Amino acid sequence: MYTLEELESIVSKCNRCDLHRGRKNAVFGEGNPNAKIMFIGEGPGYNEDQKGRPFVGRAGKLFDKMLEAIEVRRESVYIANIVKCRPPNNRNPIEMESKTCIEYLRWQVKIIDPDILVCLGAIAAKNIIDSDFKITASRGKWIKKGKFHIIATYHPAALLRDENKKKYAWEDFKSIRDRYMEIVQMSGKDD
Repeated sequence: MYTLEELESIVSKCNRCDLHRGRKNAVFGEGNPNAKIMFIGEGPGYNEDQKGRPFVGRAGKLFDKMLEAIEVRRESVYIANIVKCRPPNNRNPIEMESKTCIEYLRWQVKIIDPDILVCLGAIAAKNIIDSDFKITASRGKWIKKGKFHIIATYHPAALLRDENKKKYAWEDFKSIRDRYMEIVQMSGKDD
């Protein structure tokens, strides 16, 4: 089994799909390697590609505020994406890119071994939950797959485009907080 550092080194040199051609930095992921909760977005945007870190642009600032609102520290969670390189013009990753890159995400999940997976947006939900997932119809519903508690909510970038979705995302984040607190209490420790 890989360590996160070994896997990150492999991802930084990856050329398995065409996305590597346009990247400045592969955006592997970051956070607590023992996190109980893992947030999964679709892929890096411009700011993330520049800095090599997930969720650092406008959507990232909103994401940080959302975490703060439910009293979860960014340092206590792990944040990753379906694809590790920025798609051109911030378009959604295409199926071939997602299928090529998701192996890295599976390894991250295996290494970190979280209890909760939060899919941020439809692309993450389609790749993690079900290929026919509809974010508006099914967001906020918990799914159990093996040991994982999985939920999907709107991507923070979608909330910046449509303020009306914020109230639904807030409900989802309160549900995430409640499930997280249940798991922390059952384990007897906070990360």
